[in-house]
Amino acid sequence: MMTPQNDTVSSLRSSYDLYQLLLAFRDASTTITTSMDLSWLVDFLKGMVKPVAATSVVLLAVALSFLQKLGLEGEMVYSIVRAFLQLSVIGFVLEFIFNQNNGGWIILAYLFMVSVAGYTAGKRAKHVPRGKYIAGVSILAGTALTMVFLVLLKVFPFTPRYIIPVAGMMVGNAMTVTGVTMKRLRDDIRAQTNLVETALALGATPRQATAQQVKRALVIALSPVLDNAKTVGLISLPGAMTGMIMGGASPLEAIQLQIVVMNFLIGASTVSSIFSTYLCWPAFFTNAFQLESKVFSSE
Repeated sequence: MMTPQNDTVSSLRSSYDLYQLLLAFRDASTTITTSMDLSWLVDFLKGMVKPVAATSVVLLAVALSFLQKLGLEGEMVYSIVRAFLQLSVIGFVLEFIFNQNNGGWIILAYLFMVSVAGYTAGKRAKHVPRGKYIAGVSILAGTALTMVFLVLLKVFPFTPRYIIPVAGMMVGNAMTVTGVTMKRLRDDIRAQTNLVETALALGATPRQATAQQVKRALVIALSPVLDNAKTVGLISLPGAMTGMIMGGASPLEAIQLQIVVMNFLIGASTVSSIFSTYLCWPAFFTNAFQLESKVFSSE
C-alpha cells in the first residue's frame, strides 16, 4: 500500500530523472551544434555573390532573345540555372575528394566522367550500333593511356588536385573528337556505299575498303584540336593558363602548364578517335565482309 511519503519520493525521483534527461538532451544539442560548423556554407554563399551578379549578362541575352522573338528565353534561363546547380554540386564533391586524398575516389571520379562522355558522344553518333559503348571504351583507352604516361613521367603527381582536372580536360576533348569521328565515318561510308562495296567485291578487307573514309573522318575530327594548338596564346588564352594567371601564378609557369595540357589533349584525342574506328568495323560489316544494310539505311 502506497503511503503519502512513498508518493512524494516517487514523484521526486521522476522529476530528477526528467531533469537528468533534459540535461543530457541539452548537452547533446550543444555537441551537435558545435560539431556542425556551418562557416563553410556562409563562405560559399558569400563567394556566390559575384557569380550571381554575372547573370546580368544572361538577363541581357534573354531580353535580346525576347525582342528578336528567338524563343530561346526559357532555354537560356534553364541552361544557366542548371550550370549553377551542376557546378555547385561538383564543387562540393571535389572538395570532399580533395580532403580524402584517396586514389579510389580519383578512379571513381574518372570513370564517372568517362561514362558521361561516352553516353554523350554515343548520342551524337546515334546511328552507330552500340555507339555509347564504343565511344566510352575509346575515350577510356585514349585518356587512360595518356594519363599513365603523365604519371609515369612524373609530369603530374597522382593526387586528386592534379589528376581530376587533367582527366576532365582530356575526357572532354576526347568526347568531342570521338563523337565526330564515329558520326563522320558512318555518314561517309553511307554516302559512298557503292565505292566501298566495289572494293569489297574485288577482295579488299573492310579496313582497306574504308581507308579513305577513315582518314577523312579522323582529319575532320582532329583538325579543331590541332588548329587550337597552332593558335594557342595568339587569339585567346586557354583556360588552364588563364586560371593560373588569375590565381597569381607567373605567366611563365602558366605557359609551361599549358604546353603540357596541349600535348596530352592531342595525344588522348588521337588515340581515342583512332580506337573508335577499329571498334566501329564490327558494327558496320557482317562476318562475310559485307556492309550491314540496317546501319546505313537511315539518314
